[in-house]
Amino acid sequence: MNRDPPEMSCWNHWYSDPLEIGRLGLRFLRQRLVAFLAVLLLAGLLLIGPVTASEPLDPELRQLLQEAVLADAGFDDRFDAEVWLLDMSNRLEPFVENTKTRIALLKRLHYEATRAGLPPELVLAVIEVESRFDQYAISVSGARGLMQIMPFWLEEIGISDNNLFLMRTNLRMGCTILRYYLDIESGDLRRTLARYNGSLGKYSYPDKVIGVLNSRWFKQ
Repeated sequence: MNRDPPEMSCWNHWYSDPLEIGRLGLRFLRQRLVAFLAVLLLAGLLLIGPVTASEPLDPELRQLLQEAVLADAGFDDRFDAEVWLLDMSNRLEPFVENTKTRIALLKRLHYEATRAGLPPELVLAVIEVESRFDQYAISVSGARGLMQIMPFWLEEIGISDNNLFLMRTNLRMGCTILRYYLDIESGDLRRTLARYNGSLGKYSYPDKVIGVLNSRWFKQ
C-alpha cells in the first residue's frame, strides 16, 4: 500500500480545514498567561496600519486576479489575530528585525492568505524559500517581491501600472495564484508548489517549502 510521507499526511489533514492548525495553536497559546499579557503590551503597536509560472494565463485565473486586486483587508477576530501575530512575529524575527515592519507584513499576509483560503503558515513558508522576506527581491528571471511574481501577470490582467514590490499587490497576486494551482491540482501540495515555481514534475522546490513549513511555521 502506498503511503504519503509524514509531512504530506499532515498536509492532507490540514488542507481539509486550512485554518485548523491556526485554531490548535491559538487554543494552546490562550492557556499561557504570558502570551495574553504580551498581546496586551503590543496592542498599541497592532493598531498601527501597514506602513512563476510560465504557462499561458488561464481565463479563470485572469478573472480571479482581476477580482482580487479590488478587495481590502481586516481581521474578523481581534484577539485571535493578535495572539497569532505575536507567535508568528517571534518566528519571523530572524528574517525581519524591525517590529513594526514584521507586524505590518503579518497583518497583510494573514488577511491575503485567509482571503484565498490558504493557511497563512504555508504562505510564510513559500516566501521564506522564494525571497527570504526581501520585499525588493528580483530573481535572475525577473520575478519580483516577496512571493516572486513575474511582471507579465500584471499585464495579463490589465493593471500594468501596479508595483509588484508593494506588499499588498505582491501578496494578493501570489496568494490568488497559489490557491488557483491548489484547486486545479485537487489539493496536491507538492504539485501545486512545483507549478507555482514553474518546475512541475520536479520536487526539490516543493520539498524545500514543505520542509520549512513543518520545521518553522507549523512547529508547535
